[in-house]
Amino acid sequence: MTTNGWVEELGAERAALGRASTARRVADVLRTRITEGRLAPGTRLSEEEIGAALGVSRNTLREAFRLLAHERLLVHEFNRGVFVRKLEADDVHDLYAFRRILECGALRHAHATDESARGTAVDAVRRAVEAGESAAAAGNWVDVGTANMAFHQAIALFAQSPRVDEAMRHVLAELRLVFHVMAAPQTFHEPYLNDNRRLLTHVAAGEFEAAAQSLAAYLDAAESQLVTVFA
Repeated sequence: MTTNGWVEELGAERAALGRASTARRVADVLRTRITEGRLAPGTRLSEEEIGAALGVSRNTLREAFRLLAHERLLVHEFNRGVFVRKLEADDVHDLYAFRRILECGALRHAHATDESARGTAVDAVRRAVEAGESAAAAGNWVDVGTANMAFHQAIALFAQSPRVDEAMRHVLAELRLVFHVMAAPQTFHEPYLNDNRRLLTHVAAGEFEAAAQSLAAYLDAAESQLVTVFA
């Protein structure tokens, strides 16, 4: 596959976008590619290639770019074009401060949600844990990272709030851009497979305060690792 193989794959998204595609739906497609680790920081986004692959107008694509720039995922450089944003150590501190509020808060709110919603969230956490473990067994550490994104998105489900879900999608896309600084993804992701499994054990047992405390320590450790690399 060429270096722009991710652009070629966008053709598969055309049917999903439909004839009445919108900039927001195009932004969703591109954000997903970022969250999956397909677009590295500094990647230049070609209007011509992406527009042709998705079958959307230049105006629609530019509006999608604008939306993603507002989410801090893209930057427009004068006379150069649109690029995937490169994050810095200050971004890491802010992202993790936000995650502590969002994810730990969601876990502490879980007792207030109905039983069906808790069950849905636990199932989503379990699927993400199992996907990460399967990807690790296959030695596919990019997919381990993607499963980890799904794991934390599932944690947000305990808040039972569409706004929290949306905020989590945005912050995880930014976070995936941070993860690109890790030269050895296995070394970074592998220890957290056990941590994710431990958190699953807590939430499946209804031990949400223990889960929140465990997650807070987990986030502290990850932030420290990432900031050290940026430094």
